[in-house]
Parts: sequence; C-alpha cells; structure tokens
Amino acid sequence: MAGISGMRGNSGACSCLEGDLDLQFLLQGGDLLKVRSPSWKKTRYFKLQEDCKTIWHESKKTFRTNQTFTVDDISAVRIGRQSEGLRKYTEEQVEGRCFSIMFKGRRKNLDLIASSEEEAKQWVSSLEKLISKLNNLSCQKKTEHWILSCLRKSDKNKDGKLSQSEVKNFFRLINIEIDDDYADMLFKKCDKSNSGYLTGEEIEHLYELLTHREEIDVIYGEYAKTTGFMSPENLMDFLMKEQREKLTLTDANKIIEKYEPDENVKQKKLLSKDGFLRYMHQPEALILNSDHKELHQDMSQPLNHYFISSSHNTYLMEDQLKGPSSTEAYVRALLKGCRCVELDCWDGSDDEPVIYHGYTLTSKILFKDAIKAIKEYAFKTSDFPVILSLENHCSVEQQQVMAHHMSSILGSALVTSPLGEGMPTEFPSPEELKGKFLVKGKRLNKLEATFASEAAAADDTDVTEEDESNDEDEQKEEEKSKKLKLAKELSDMVIYCKSVHFHGFDDARTNQSFYEMSSFKEGKAVGLAEESANAYIRHNVDKLSRIYPAGSRTDSSNYNPVPLWNAGCQIVALNFQTNCTDMDVNQGRFLVNGKSGYILKPAYMRDTATDFDPITLTRGNWLKHKTLHIMIISAQQLPKVNKKKSSIVDPLVKVEVFGVPADVAEKETSPVENNGFNPSWNENFQFDVYVPDLALLRFLVEDYDSTSDNEFVGQFTLPFNSLKMGYRHVPLLGKNGDRLPSAGLFVHVMVLDAE
Repeated sequence: MAGISGMRGNSGACSCLEGDLDLQFLLQGGDLLKVRSPSWKKTRYFKLQEDCKTIWHESKKTFRTNQTFTVDDISAVRIGRQSEGLRKYTEEQVEGRCFSIMFKGRRKNLDLIASSEEEAKQWVSSLEKLISKLNNLSCQKKTEHWILSCLRKSDKNKDGKLSQSEVKNFFRLINIEIDDDYADMLFKKCDKSNSGYLTGEEIEHLYELLTHREEIDVIYGEYAKTTGFMSPENLMDFLMKEQREKLTLTDANKIIEKYEPDENVKQKKLLSKDGFLRYMHQPEALILNSDHKELHQDMSQPLNHYFISSSHNTYLMEDQLKGPSSTEAYVRALLKGCRCVELDCWDGSDDEPVIYHGYTLTSKILFKDAIKAIKEYAFKTSDFPVILSLENHCSVEQQQVMAHHMSSILGSALVTSPLGEGMPTEFPSPEELKGKFLVKGKRLNKLEATFASEAAAADDTDVTEEDESNDEDEQKEEEKSKKLKLAKELSDMVIYCKSVHFHGFDDARTNQSFYEMSSFKEGKAVGLAEESANAYIRHNVDKLSRIYPAGSRTDSSNYNPVPLWNAGCQIVALNFQTNCTDMDVNQGRFLVNGKSGYILKPAYMRDTATDFDPITLTRGNWLKHKTLHIMIISAQQLPKVNKKKSSIVDPLVKVEVFGVPADVAEKETSPVENNGFNPSWNENFQFDVYVPDLALLRFLVEDYDSTSDNEFVGQFTLPFNSLKMGYRHVPLLGKNGDRLPSAGLFVHVMVLDAE
C-alpha cells in the first residue's frame, strides 16, 4: 500500500503533487497580512503542514503555533477584494494583492493581503490546486490520507516509529476505544521484529488489520468464483442479482478496466477484492441514483409546476435580533442552489437603500452590494432563474435608487417585460428563464394594464405592503390604514411575481391572475395544508405560494417544509444560515436534478381537477404502496463529536422517512460502545411507503448518551425515488451540509411492491 509504508511517506494529495512547485510553495509558506478591521492588520506566518491537509499559522509576537485549520474546512479561495471585510477595510490600490479564504459553515472568512500581486495569485492557485486534488481523491485514498495524518500525530517524538503507548494514542485519534489486552495483542501481532515498536511494513500491517472489511469479504466471496477473483460474468451476476442494475458484460469489463488497481489481475480481465471495494465507493455505486444527480427532469413546464429552493432573511448570517447581515450570506445560499432570495429593504444614509432586519440590532449592508453579489454568484451552481423577493420599506426616492441599481447591475438578465408577444396566460418555464432574474414585490396595477393604452400611467402610488417583521394578528388592524408609496420604476419591474394578500381560495380563483402570488406565514400555511390540502394543491396548480417562518423564530430556527410541499407550495422559504433537520431535508429534496434548485412536482399536483389529498389519501395514481427493507450493516471513520483525546463515540443510526403523514416513520439501531472507526450493527428495518413521489429518506448517525440528548455525528437525506437497491455506501454530511471526508455507512436496500 504505497502511501503507508513509512511514517515519512506522502499520501493522497501529497503523492499526487509530489515535486509540484505549487505544493512546495505551500509547504514552505510565507508571511501574509491578516485583516480584521481598519486598525487590526497583523502579519502572520502561514504554511501547509506535512500531512498536506492542515494549514498552520503563527503570530510573530506571541509565537502561538497551535492556530490551524484543515483544507477540508475551506469552501472557496477568492482573489481580490471580494469579501465584505476587504472591501470595507482596505483601499482599492491593494486589490491585486488581496485574497480571502472562505470557510464552510459559520466560520468567518480569513481576509489576507500578500506582499505582491504575484504572491497573492500564487497562494490562490496553489490552494485551489490542493483543494481540487483532495476533493478528487477516491474514498480509499481519503482514508489512507486521514490514517497517515493520525499516525503522524501519534508519533510524538517524530522518530518514524510507534511505541506501544503511541499506538494506543493512535487508536483514540481514529475514534476507536480498544481494551488494553486487544491493543497489546494487535501490537504484538504487528511487531514482527520484537523490537517494542512498529516501523515501516509493521505499520502497514497494522493499517491492513484495522481497515479490513469483513462484510466486504463475505459479499465478494459469494461472487468471486474464478480462481478466487471476480470475472466479468461474476461481477455482472452480482450487479444484476444484488444491485438490481441493468448492465451488460461490456459494462462489467469497463468497471474492471477502470477500477482494478493490480495490473496483472486487470490483464486477466479479473476484479480483485481491492478493485471491488474501490468500485463500491464510486459515485455510480453509492445509494443515490447517479442518473438523478444530473439534470434529468422536464424543465419546460410553467415555473409554478416546480418546488423551488428558497431562502428567508437571506442576508443574515445568524439570528434575527442582533446577528450580522452580510453579502456573504447571499453567496452561500446561491452556491447551495437557492433560487429565491429575500431582500429586506430600508432607507439608508446618503440616499443608498440598505438591507437588514427592521427594528432590530442586526447589522446593515448596502442594497447595491447585495445585488452585485447576487449577480456574481447567481448562476454558478444552477443556470435556472433566481427570484428576488423584495420586502420593501423604502421611501419612493430610495425605491427609485433600488430600481436603478437592479437595472444597471443586472442589465438584460432582469426580466422587465413578459416573454413573448401579448399578455401571457401562464408562467414561462425555468428553461425559458435560464440566466434570468425575476422581481417579486408590489405592483401599482395589473400586468394586463401594460397592454392597454389607457393604463400606461397609473395614478395611484399607494399600495399596502406586507411586513413580515410583525405578527399577523397584531398587524391586521394597522394593515388597513398602513400604505406604502410605490415608485413606478420599481413597480414596473414586477412581472411574474406580484405580491397580493390572500383572502381565501374562492377569492383567489375568481379574482387573482396567475402572476399574483401570496405569502403565508408558516402557521397559516400549515393550517391550510392540514384542513384544506386539496384546495391548496389546486390553488398551487396555477398560482405561486411563498411560505415564511413565524416572526417568533428570532433565533432563525426553521419549520418542517414537507407538509407545505405536500400541499403543492413552491417557495417554502427556510433560514439557510441555520443548521438543523429541516435544512437537511431541504438539501435532500434539492440534491437531485443537477442541484438546479427546481424539482418538478408530480403530475397529480399539476392538474387543476386533481383529487389528491395527502391527509386522507383517497385512491388515485399517487398511491404506489412500496415496502422498504433496510439493513444497517456498518459505518466507517465516523468523526469525533467531542475533540478530547479520550472521547470516543457510541454511534447509533436512525432511519427516518419524511412524506405524507401515513409515510412518516423513524426507527433506530442499538448503540455500539466506543467505536467510531468501524462499528457494525447488522440490524433490519421495514417501512411502508404509500406516496413514494413525495417521500424522503434520512440516515442520521448520533453519538448515544444515556444521560442527555444524543449528539449529531452526520446525516444523509435523499428522495425515496432516487434510492439505489442492493449493497450501498451512504456518504455522510456534517452539520453545515458538507461531506465528511472519509465517513460513511454501509447498508443493504430493497424496495418491493407491497401486496
């Protein structure tokens, strides 16, 4: 095993980049100016550590050398004054010397200034190359990389050998508690030289003992019928019988050609156990149907026939009372595939409108800066349209400024008139709106008026404006008298998403045009979804509905989006800045279809005469009763929850089904004590799923605690219809929704038509 045969050997990205000048630059490191405020700019020495995974930096004055972060923590490296901090705290003349390291989760950006433009470019290109190499490592390589890193940390005196106590420390680092007798036995088994320490090949032997997968041995042994190896016919047999894949012998040969690491075995057109495990970790062999990861749905239906990934208070990084507002929050939401962002607009100084959560201590950002950030990042993850949901509290004068900024910054990408000729009768499709921005807000008149000569100029500049910052009940009386003056320039930008108040389904059917949409507070929406689900679904066949969290959620907590999707609501807005089960489910819903942020609703939710009701579940083509059988077999390399050396996880796995009320269920395994490295369960569960089109499956790993709440370790959520059958690895995501590098579950899945 080439990267593990000696503590000083390089692994993973390091071996891929051996001799590479960019890698040498990072390993050597250099001084950079760290920027926190106009007055706080300090020199720090940054360098990549030998594990090729950790960036270390120290202060010249205090020589604090324990300041590190891992390359896995980095979400992006951006050249120039792109971050809010650098724009605010540095001058334009240092633009070329600036760069920012953006982190996953809520960690603040690292804003840095290099001594020259060339050096800044070198840091950025070198880091990007390293991140790319790490991201492209196979799961096996990531495991090797991680274990080598733990071996290095365990070698306290850096002599390239592991003593018995260092081996025990290594076990704790990889999240496994081994009793002393077993640890001693393993040590003696590997210490062939009887020297009292392990070196070179002995360390490699220890690695092989630890990473041995008994369950893989059993599966491989069942099908390896050709001199102890798998032939193409054996592999095809496995793929068809166990994995329910429709593959040919040619496909089996291609898999062997691509994934068999031993050239001698490959020449004989055979697959070894290592090659088999390597294949089982590939994206096409994981639990998520790889065809569904790509854009595969019909994108030519009207816009309101899709569930749309949507954010609430997009500008906030934390809570709604005193948390910071930031353009970075828009960037993060858009990069996660969000297609509807909210802009809470208020009058600012110097005639520049600002965005913040009104009547609170949240910080403010300029409206124009938010629009610039949105323009730059809107279509990096998805090409499909972005809806700008305006909550407008500005004076007419500053509304005119808003209209000017949107027009000048977004240019022709901003939809300012209906597509096609004449007055439309339905929404254009996401395909027709690719690369476009739609404004959602108040409008002075009906869209039809723009096609009638006498209505070109509207006399009335007064409209009522929803204010989400107040509770609905408190608001009712003051809403009657509260009027907002609306600038015609801003009004004219509202084409397909005109905000109107909801006065009941009958009124909407009679008086609302297709482009007139209502926003519902979660409580109101959940009530309608429970009591009038079918009416709500029919309403959403030709109208858009937006749902937003209750004002009482000042901590930016979320609500369960599933009952609202079940009622056909398209824009179910969540606080993207908050890590929680609801956001995990949202991420799972929009994981497929190319992460486009648009998921086509089932046909029976796009039919005005539909009888579908998720509560009563009367008979219809939505009822496709399935029985889901899941076996939780094992897990690999679960991260520590508590970073203390002595702390080891006691993992258990919960399997949760989200969907119509009849499908909602949860089952869990028993906990495995003191083993996060390779715990096994072999526990079977069965679920009934009646409406698979709307169901989602969530695997949740927790650290069991008998005295308090279990702690989150990792999770993965995916649509039920995107499940692959057979033996599958399940990748695990951390709290912030990013992949945990080496961690995963191994399960067996079977979906059968119920009798």
